[in-house]
Amino acid sequence: MTQPVRHDAMRARNLELVLGEISRGGPVTRAALAERTGLTKSTVSTLVGALLEAGFLAEQAAVRAGERGRPGVEVSLSGARLASLGLEINVDYLAACVLDLTSTVRRAVRLERDNRREPASEVLRAVAELAASTLAEARELGLTVAGAVLAVSGPVRDGVVLSAPNLGWQNVPVVLDLPLPVSVDNEANLGALGELWFGAGSADFLYVSGEIGIGAGLVVGSRLFRGTGGLAGELGHVLVSPAGPACRCGAVGCLETYAGQEAMLAAAGVGTVDEFAAALAGEDAAALSAAAAAGEALGLALASAVNLMDVDRVVLGGVFGRLFRWLAPAAEAVLTARLGSLRGSVPVLSPSALGDSAATLGAAGRTVHRVLADPAPFLS
Repeated sequence: MTQPVRHDAMRARNLELVLGEISRGGPVTRAALAERTGLTKSTVSTLVGALLEAGFLAEQAAVRAGERGRPGVEVSLSGARLASLGLEINVDYLAACVLDLTSTVRRAVRLERDNRREPASEVLRAVAELAASTLAEARELGLTVAGAVLAVSGPVRDGVVLSAPNLGWQNVPVVLDLPLPVSVDNEANLGALGELWFGAGSADFLYVSGEIGIGAGLVVGSRLFRGTGGLAGELGHVLVSPAGPACRCGAVGCLETYAGQEAMLAAAGVGTVDEFAAALAGEDAAALSAAAAAGEALGLALASAVNLMDVDRVVLGGVFGRLFRWLAPAAEAVLTARLGSLRGSVPVLSPSALGDSAATLGAAGRTVHRVLADPAPFLS
């Protein structure tokens, strides 16, 4: 027996249809919206009115489509009222980002902090404090934050960080004392989404996040691939050499032990990424050797990933993006040597344009996309 369509379900679907058309196509009149969506003009007018009242939309200048009739008033997405919060816990920093409905960054902050020196509970308390202060700043801007997503450098399932060796975390439930819903996801996955929405924009690519740890996020058909259990992307623990050094994960010879941030700095004999970049720019022999060795190890790991997943584009983010010009030649040489005859071509390597903001942008962007995909629950 066919069930009748409930009015509230139909209204929610129509709100999604109208808001989606505006978010994808830019400013548009009500008449044009009715034509594009197939809804009646009166229905569109009612829906647009609700979205205007809720602050999702703003009216623009009147435009005239032809010589006859009165001008129509265009409506567009508004960033004046609704926003989202992206948070990140990485090994050596905390970060927060407020993104409004137009995907404009309204507030961004990063706190340098060694998160290995304290238990997980203290780190979570610190990120909750950062979130609370950022929410207060958002309120001062007149923004209502619809939700928050936290990026953590380790595999996550059902709100639990299963293992983050570089943080020293094992099976840590993420609970933040905040007055809004908070979800948690892997940093590299959210970095890949940040790159998809605000960076490369390609429909298919492998995003590699290079920090103290190394993670990866695979985007296929403009969608994040998570794997069966949501744990895909642990590129940092791909084997590079079975006789290699011990890794914090308990194995040996992992990519992180060759191309992780601390491994590169130690090989170059410097203490910070800034010093490493300066030494590379000055053509310091030890720094150049360290970058070449890291790039070679990265190329080996990427060759395995490309053979397995058949990607034709790799975006290097985090520290890898900043050091791209020194890491890429060695990585590309390995990819050419290992893949050229089999595939006929090697994937294009490119640096992320988002720097170290990819994960927080992806985290904040996830709530924005959720709101745009289903605005009805947020209208009040």
